[in-house]
Amino acid sequence: MLKQPFNRVFLIVLDSLGAGELPDAADFGDQGAHTLRSLSRSDKLFLPNLRRLGIGNIDGLGFLGTNDSPEAAFCKLGELSNGKDSTIGHWEISGVISPSPLPTFPEGFPKELLDEFSRITGRGVLCNKPYSGTQVIADYGEEHMRTGALIVYTSADSVFQIAAHEDIVPLDELYEYCLAARRLLQGEYGVGRVIARPFVGQPGHFTRTPHRHDYSVEPPSQTVLDALKEAGRDVISVGKIKDLFAGRGITESHPTSGNAEGMEVTSAIADRDFEGLCFVNLVDFDMLYGHRQDAEGYASALSDFDKWLGGFLAKLREGDMLLITADHGCDPSDSSTDHTREYIPLLAYGMGIQPLNLGVRRTFADIAATVAEALGVEYTCAGGSMLGELTDIRAYLRERAVKAMEHSYCPYSGFKVGAALLGKSGRVYTGCNIENAAYSPTVCAERTALAKAVSEGERKFRMIAIAGGKGGVIEEICPPCGVCRQVMSEFCGEKFELILAKPDGYECHSLSEMLPLGFSI
Repeated sequence: MLKQPFNRVFLIVLDSLGAGELPDAADFGDQGAHTLRSLSRSDKLFLPNLRRLGIGNIDGLGFLGTNDSPEAAFCKLGELSNGKDSTIGHWEISGVISPSPLPTFPEGFPKELLDEFSRITGRGVLCNKPYSGTQVIADYGEEHMRTGALIVYTSADSVFQIAAHEDIVPLDELYEYCLAARRLLQGEYGVGRVIARPFVGQPGHFTRTPHRHDYSVEPPSQTVLDALKEAGRDVISVGKIKDLFAGRGITESHPTSGNAEGMEVTSAIADRDFEGLCFVNLVDFDMLYGHRQDAEGYASALSDFDKWLGGFLAKLREGDMLLITADHGCDPSDSSTDHTREYIPLLAYGMGIQPLNLGVRRTFADIAATVAEALGVEYTCAGGSMLGELTDIRAYLRERAVKAMEHSYCPYSGFKVGAALLGKSGRVYTGCNIENAAYSPTVCAERTALAKAVSEGERKFRMIAIAGGKGGVIEEICPPCGVCRQVMSEFCGEKFELILAKPDGYECHSLSEMLPLGFSI
């Protein structure tokens, strides 16, 4: 098994982009929910890049338009956890199943709890009901400004939200109150998130600011983020990811004010060198459009993402994997402003990833297992890795070697050879044979690829595929010459693998098998 076939994984969560009701949706009051179908009715929905990847080929999403030649692998995933909120959804994506729902407070929080919160903060409390975030400041904002009491409210989700005017309660002070609430809300009161909801403006014209901050309860067990960090991989969060995991498993964080900044930051990270996971949440779909029942705004925002995606795909390198998914639904056309219990879509794209239908998966945690294997990190969870289905790296290297044969310069022998070399970084270097009238300057395909890689700073390699044949027709395997075997031994260990192309496939050999008495100084 290849230890680390990918060098970087970009995992982008389109917050709340559900792909249709789960079988148990009725138990959550969400029978018939379908976020993507609701968006498809809008004239503002334009998704050429997502369709190019194959979003319309996912089971049940044909109304988005199918693609005869999708460029990504695709599927939809069910949720094993008992919930439909961002915290539980992201935890399951990261490998943690939540069999019990996080506590909710449809009648408001108990008096004794709020009395203790008021004692700690020195401020009174207003509202204490499930409420729309925009409506609550319209209804209670003026009284808050007059009295200084904090607006505390909840929703159908497991949240304790504190709204305060930035001129009345400075941001640092509001964040301290949220931390105090987080410490208080444990055990039976252990909500998934405490959320700071600052706002500005005057009565009748209040607006929320982008200074929201979430304080999550910690995941109850190891996530794939923890495993990646412990293995020395980068775990870069964009948006509210760090908040959702209470900072655990994160090596670098980039909070954002919304989708536009999130996409900008993600593009900048793609231009950098790193090894590991870039985990992105684009929250506007949920916060600005799903909860506000704004299907037109949601469709327009998804179209904006699609436009950005076209440029982002061009930034991806060899050794990169892109996963686009969601965390739950929030159907903007149903009768509720709350999240909806839905499947989530998944698109997997990258060089070496085969475009295929992975069907309907039972758990979001398949993503965690796939990310771990793709980055060469051991991690066990309820999910199963899709990597074996997504890509046969040996078949992929064989294809690259065959393609490299086309560039062969062999006017004397007419025997074309191509090679595709996989470096530890995840990059693939190709080479072809280059003949010369003076025999000794002739260079084999394998050494061409090695010279290219070494000249670009690569020093450790995993495997090489070699394809060759008279006139470019593969009739039998084309093993490397003795010189190439010895050159390989300079940089590659005994377990280095050689994939030798056959007319209908390939066969594999270790370097020690091909060169039993190789030597080095």
